[in-house]
Amino acid sequence: MSTNMFVNLPVRNLGKAIAFFTKLGFKFNDEFTDEKATCMIVAENIFVMLLVKEFFQTFISKEIADAKYSTEVIITLSASSRESVDEMVRRAVQAGATTPNGKQDDGWMYGHGFQDLDGHLWAFMCIDESVLRQTD
Repeated sequence: MSTNMFVNLPVRNLGKAIAFFTKLGFKFNDEFTDEKATCMIVAENIFVMLLVKEFFQTFISKEIADAKYSTEVIITLSASSRESVDEMVRRAVQAGATTPNGKQDDGWMYGHGFQDLDGHLWAFMCIDESVLRQTD
């Protein structure tokens, strides 16, 4: 049995969050979607549960951090090319995201990211293994 990964994120407005991530090309599992939550499919075994803040709070006893003012995690996904990194960030910005940081280009690794509508940080990176092997 393979391991699945579920990242749970609180959102202020589920409909707006779904519309935002749909513009980025993500799909959702209708079986795990209602007025309180949705399951965004990132990859075969990777999912992001977008939960309205009130519902998210039922799973924790601590206060929910406001991602617009503090950072607890950066969700980083691999990309197949530099162009796909740039395209994902471009689409995110068109959908309402911001880019609090510039591109990172280390030669062997290229990345860029955005802050979503709720302030969560997302990064996309491409590793050029041919260049990486040359540095060994």
